[in-house]
Amino acid sequence: MTIDIKRIVQAVVPQMLHTRRELHAHPELSFQEHRTSQLIAETMRSLGIDVTDGIAGTGVVGLIAGAHSGPTLMIRADIDALPIHEASTSAYTSQNPGIMHACGHDGHTAVLLTVAKILSEHRSRIAGQIKLVFQPAEETMEGANRMLTDRVMDNPHVDRVLGFHLWNPLEVGQIGIRTGPIFASADEFKLIIHGKGGHGALPHQAIDPILISAHLISGLQALISRESPPSKPAVLTIGTIHGGSAYNVIADSVEMTGTLRTLDEDLRQTLLRRIPEVAAGITSSLQGSFGFELIRGCPPVDNDANVAAFVSDVASNLLGNANLIAVEPATTGDDISFFLNEAPGCYFLVGSSNSSRGLDASHHSPNFDFDEQALSIATELLISCVFEYMTV
Repeated sequence: MTIDIKRIVQAVVPQMLHTRRELHAHPELSFQEHRTSQLIAETMRSLGIDVTDGIAGTGVVGLIAGAHSGPTLMIRADIDALPIHEASTSAYTSQNPGIMHACGHDGHTAVLLTVAKILSEHRSRIAGQIKLVFQPAEETMEGANRMLTDRVMDNPHVDRVLGFHLWNPLEVGQIGIRTGPIFASADEFKLIIHGKGGHGALPHQAIDPILISAHLISGLQALISRESPPSKPAVLTIGTIHGGSAYNVIADSVEMTGTLRTLDEDLRQTLLRRIPEVAAGITSSLQGSFGFELIRGCPPVDNDANVAAFVSDVASNLLGNANLIAVEPATTGDDISFFLNEAPGCYFLVGSSNSSRGLDASHHSPNFDFDEQALSIATELLISCVFEYMTV
């Protein structure tokens, strides 16, 4: 019997939109997603799905066992929000001041809960098991790794991974896929430059960490312009710099934080090694010292060629080849990369912007929102992938 996926999805769209808006109105920061996790767990339990919660603190996993033997497919959605005050005045605007779903994770969660409902009603056709992973703390790049520590990809062992992101750089109705790296690595680091404080009028009696930091910022950019192959994009940004307390005082120290992004894991490791080496050379030459801390990070999001081709075929059949976009890799990051390093998979982008309705603000903007039609498209594509991969 052929399953009319579009009809099945359209029947549950009202509930999916209600869930999305409920989540949007009650956003929670990384590892604080308690209300969100409770909603997820209760929803899946009401569907008769085997649920494990408390993974990595606030993560939730649902397991749907099919009626026939087969592989285990993992589908992942991230659930956390950002420390941004929402500018929107929509009916579902954030009720938590200073916290906002400014990246679409509320939509991701609503989609995967809808996928859970539909698949739970078609277990008799499924050959294998579907592991529904609701991951905390994507925005801080910590959740996926902690879920791996809690053995989220075991019992049963995951054979294939699917993940997606609503994506306002693409119009609603489009799907972005590529083989190989689609998102960059994302590392956060801190440098503390130590000098010797003194009077601003007597610099020869001090060691000025602000001067050292200026040289260091310029020197670090040489890692990109002179040590990174032009064929391998990389970005190094110093995002914050703090030092000094008065106009006429030479500070004792300066603290800088920054991010490194690459599409190549080997280059990533080389640059992470070279950052403190460059800092050592520059600070010592100017009689200062430094401390370096790699705070957190994740590798590039690298799509398996076979799985990406599979998803591309399914998407083309669903939406037409003209709506299948071979996207260029972005220097944004996503810690789903940790899961994709453990099992072959595909992370794809679901177009979600609609400029005619003013729904085209960038991700992480206080004005961010998306065309909710994208939720139906994401759901239909995921259900189609499951039925194509593991039904009898």
